[in-house]
Amino acid sequence: MYIYESIEIITTFNYSENIFKFRAILSSTTAPLTKVHVRCQQCSSFFFRFNIGNITWLLPTRMYHKKSIYKFTKKVAKPVKKDKKPLTVEKPIGGEKNGGKRVVMLKKHKNYYPTQDKIKKRPAKKCFKQHSRYLRPTLTPGTVCIVLAGPHKGKRVVLLKQLESGLLLVTGPFLINACPLRRINQIYVIGTKTKIDVSGVKLPKNLDDAYFRREKKKRAKKEEGDIFSTKKETYKASEQRKADQKVVDKQLIAAIKKHPDRKMLFTYLSAMFGLRSSQYPHRLQF
Repeated sequence: MYIYESIEIITTFNYSENIFKFRAILSSTTAPLTKVHVRCQQCSSFFFRFNIGNITWLLPTRMYHKKSIYKFTKKVAKPVKKDKKPLTVEKPIGGEKNGGKRVVMLKKHKNYYPTQDKIKKRPAKKCFKQHSRYLRPTLTPGTVCIVLAGPHKGKRVVLLKQLESGLLLVTGPFLINACPLRRINQIYVIGTKTKIDVSGVKLPKNLDDAYFRREKKKRAKKEEGDIFSTKKETYKASEQRKADQKVVDKQLIAAIKKHPDRKMLFTYLSAMFGLRSSQYPHRLQF
């Protein structure tokens, strides 16, 4: 066990024509004394230390190099005064009544100043069709999804692919739950763990974003007596859509029949999703 004692020794040291007072704190243990640390009495910082056997002086200049303080001190260069360039020059001028000289500006002012600022060229922004598409990792072709919005909300549909616009192409199939081929945003869909192998399903090539885009017809000019006679036209599926739906449904139902749980899968796709009492969506595993 070490026993520490302190002995105050007031001494003076002449350094750069100034006399400093030091307080030497002598630390001792049960072992023989070996070290003495000398501390400044005013700023309480160590100036030097020495061993009793072998004296070693560490003065401020020595500590400056030992701690490499020169690396951290700011080196501020003195500003260099540059010679100012003259703005005007005196030029001799002939003639008796002209004064003999004129003060002329080296850089003349402009004679024309535009009234409008120039239009700056800004970098062109990427169009929406050039944006990179993102798809959740749980949404892969063949995943059974739950629709959360729209006229078919609550139905379970099969994901076929992602279109160029980023929307998902899904279908019921139509023969099971009356959900046709349609586009839907992935934020309105819950992906389940149920998967169907759709690698053998060949989709028609015309199933793209332009295929589902509705045609906007121009309104005719209103005439007298035709204000209430015109009615909104209801949407009717074209013959092309009906033919494409039959082609996709036939292949998709064949893929469902190959599933080991085909009987449960037909019932699962035809049933509507809903929450009962004491059921919370954040606790469910889809």
